[in-house]
Amino acid sequence: MENSNAKSPVIKFFLDWVVPIGAAIILAALINKFVLYKVSVPTESMYPTIKKGDQMFVTKIYNYKNIKRGDILVFYSHELNDLLIKRVVGLPGESVEIKDNGDVYINGTYLAEDYVKNPENKSASFKIPEGKYLMLGDNRANSEDARYWNNPYIDAKDIQGKARVMVYPFNRIGFLK
Repeated sequence: MENSNAKSPVIKFFLDWVVPIGAAIILAALINKFVLYKVSVPTESMYPTIKKGDQMFVTKIYNYKNIKRGDILVFYSHELNDLLIKRVVGLPGESVEIKDNGDVYINGTYLAEDYVKNPENKSASFKIPEGKYLMLGDNRANSEDARYWNNPYIDAKDIQGKARVMVYPFNRIGFLK
């Protein structure tokens, strides 16, 4: 007499292997699409915070009102036709002035930027429109950022996510500041 509860090898293989692997792939795709993804940085524009070749996890942004000055964001530049990673310096409606010595003033108030180690002697001033942001690299002496773009303002809809955690190289794993 055969055991009626016994499963055929094909069904057992399908339930034990194919279903869990398929579920894991679908879950990973959904997380990558809606929650977080990994980026690799190709330039030195964010040095020393982020070095060339560093890899980090980026979380998707759904509420743009949560963006703060100092956040490191990944965004699409229509001017350069590329994804970039820079730090938010100016928020919607603000006036930003960069002095000849590299000091930054927001609405007339000095902005302390401890993360900038290589300032550049290039003055500029910006009046940021509503719904847009001003992004600069930390390595100002070696950063193609808003100071050089024809359209220096990044629209909220072009912001892809916020860089959160360094994952490579392994000796630098940790949260970004």
